[in-house]
Amino acid sequence: MNASTCHADQAATADEELRLRRELAAVYRLVAHFRMTDLIFTHISARLPGPENHFLINPYGLLFEEITASNLVKIDLDGRAVEDTPHPVNPAGFVIHSAIHAARPDAHCVLHTHTKAGCAVAAQEHGLLPLNQISMEFYGRLGHHDYEGVALNLAEQQRLVADLGSHPAMILRNHGLLTVGETPAQAFLRMYYLDKACEIQTAAGSGGAKLITPAPDVVELTARQLSGEDDSSDLQDDKAYDLAWSALLRLVERIAPDYKD
Repeated sequence: MNASTCHADQAATADEELRLRRELAAVYRLVAHFRMTDLIFTHISARLPGPENHFLINPYGLLFEEITASNLVKIDLDGRAVEDTPHPVNPAGFVIHSAIHAARPDAHCVLHTHTKAGCAVAAQEHGLLPLNQISMEFYGRLGHHDYEGVALNLAEQQRLVADLGSHPAMILRNHGLLTVGETPAQAFLRMYYLDKACEIQTAAGSGGAKLITPAPDVVELTARQLSGEDDSSDLQDDKAYDLAWSALLRLVERIAPDYKD
């Protein structure tokens, strides 16, 4: 490889890292905007391209509304910062996220929350029910991980990864919610709707009325339609998530334009 080719590759890698930093910072601001935060706790990570297995995670101690592209911390799979930073890393964030990034090549982004609705459903024995079109996206596509205490023990990683399996999302029982995605945008949209599904379930159950669910074949069809797996319907909508993410980026530009700094 000659010097010019090497320089071009380095420039392309730097450009891709900046793009990912900005997309991940945008997700942090959206999580803050939609009130899915838990002060400085919970975490969102994104894998960087390259063989080094580096990924970006939030600087421990900052509110999500303070996170920018430049202050995200770059760490390795051992949880060590690989660049100078004044910020520590959340140990529980390292345990959860490093395990999933190492085990799931498709999980370029991992998003974890402790929302009120998410924690409420995580405490319910039956888990998420297919009560609404929104919740049906996750029908048969949701892992469950039993609570083992604060995620500070490395031995939990293997069980956590096994419980997630190939699913796009997981309920951490007595704890919260987790989604993965090929991009930060995909992980966020999955979390937005998983949390919304939990809100609907807690609201539907609060009135004491008998709950109804559609027939299992209808629920499964809806899950395939919403996850892009269905090819039997007369019409297809393959632009929905891209259009939604574009709209969300316009929102971030209005409410938190410094996210790109």
